[in-house]
Amino acid sequence: MNEKCKVSATPIRFGTGGWRGIIGDDFIKDNIRRVSYGICLLAKEEGKTDKPFVIGYDRRFLSEETMHWITEVITGMGYSVILMERSTPTPLIMYLVQSMGLHYGLEVTASHNPSAYNGIKLIVDEGRDAPVETTARLEALIAEHYFDEIPTMRESDAKAAGLVTYMHTPFNDFIDHILSMLDREAIERRSLRILFDPMHGSGTYPLTVILHTLRCTVDTINANKDAYFGGGTPAPTASRLADLRSRVVEGGYELGIAFDGDGDRLGVVDRDGRYIDANEILCLLYNYLRGYRGWTGPVVRNLATTHMLDRIAASYGEECYEVPIGFKYISAGIDAHDAILGGESSGGLTVRGHIHGKDSIYAASLFIEMVCATGLTPTEMMRELEAKHGSFRMVEANLSFAPERKAEIVRTLMEEKKLPTFENEVVRVGYEDGCKVYFADDSFVICRFSGTEPLLRIFAEAGKEEIAKGYIAAFREMLGL
Repeated sequence: MNEKCKVSATPIRFGTGGWRGIIGDDFIKDNIRRVSYGICLLAKEEGKTDKPFVIGYDRRFLSEETMHWITEVITGMGYSVILMERSTPTPLIMYLVQSMGLHYGLEVTASHNPSAYNGIKLIVDEGRDAPVETTARLEALIAEHYFDEIPTMRESDAKAAGLVTYMHTPFNDFIDHILSMLDREAIERRSLRILFDPMHGSGTYPLTVILHTLRCTVDTINANKDAYFGGGTPAPTASRLADLRSRVVEGGYELGIAFDGDGDRLGVVDRDGRYIDANEILCLLYNYLRGYRGWTGPVVRNLATTHMLDRIAASYGEECYEVPIGFKYISAGIDAHDAILGGESSGGLTVRGHIHGKDSIYAASLFIEMVCATGLTPTEMMRELEAKHGSFRMVEANLSFAPERKAEIVRTLMEEKKLPTFENEVVRVGYEDGCKVYFADDSFVICRFSGTEPLLRIFAEAGKEEIAKGYIAAFREMLGL
């Protein structure tokens, strides 16, 4: 029996990492043109059409083609663009917006999402993630002008009209900037052997150049372009890095480094194959910059990131500031509090004096400096921190649900404010970004909807893993998930 499907205008929604959609479903040429047109209308409304838009793309399926489709719309509106001639990581586009004094940058990427996704990330003045107010206005403009005829110009014609510039060597200044912020002598003196897994992503070139410049011996795996990311998700998580972990041990490497698909999330493997998670990376780097390098200042983390940072900061007489999820809040917090570092448990971080967004390239370089300068392995450094501040174990659950249940879950958590029964003492509950329960022993659990995928994410941290798992189980039981 044949069935009819109803075709309707697909609403464009920007999450914490930009607009993302499934290729062939939401991420199609018409919607890409709608988003591009909306960005042009936004630029015109904000009076920021006097400078070119810089556009980059990662290695996903349709990414390069999408850059050219975006170009046809922007130049069709009479505005100029700077295009990359090779795939680029998101941090580079943020750096170019900042260093060139541009108003807008666009990166075609779905970051760490599965290979079925692609998307567009909007970067604004000073190389920052577009704030919520900006993306909300952009969504409204796209909706208001849905049936407009969108003007386009062939790229060859736009080039002839002087509206298109191609950037042949975009990495040089970015690499030099990172090198200028490192203790090069400490790294060159150690000459580490490193195994690098860029996970088929766009962060391969800059880190390889930096490490070769610093006399490290670098071997790579998964450096080729693969739109399916080897059959997995391009996220540097423990489960995805099993191969890297075994190769580091078998090959006698001193460190393993991994990036996500667009080079803004970092994963690290110690020489014994131990996975160093994002929370540990943040704690180690903050402790290194504050305790070894002698920088002064607080640290910024989001709601779902380890509370060990709070204890480390307190030991130095500093503050740890908590912000909502979304890296735009991290970078704003660094500026507001002159913080040394800011990051999140999903693997993104940035450091004062660098770009206003997450960058695994600089973070990896700094991590390598830390290992070289201290003479300690990451595991040894973590044992020292745990001896001083106690142990913290984080557990995460990503729960799918029927779309029709979302309103019910929101009502239960955010309106009725129901909570499971916990054995530990609850000291407060926050609803700034999801539902976060704080316990008297510094443990916590937070439930929130993903900004990039149809999932309910639950993060829980406690001194023991089984306690954290118990927090998650309690919420799952209450919500029937």
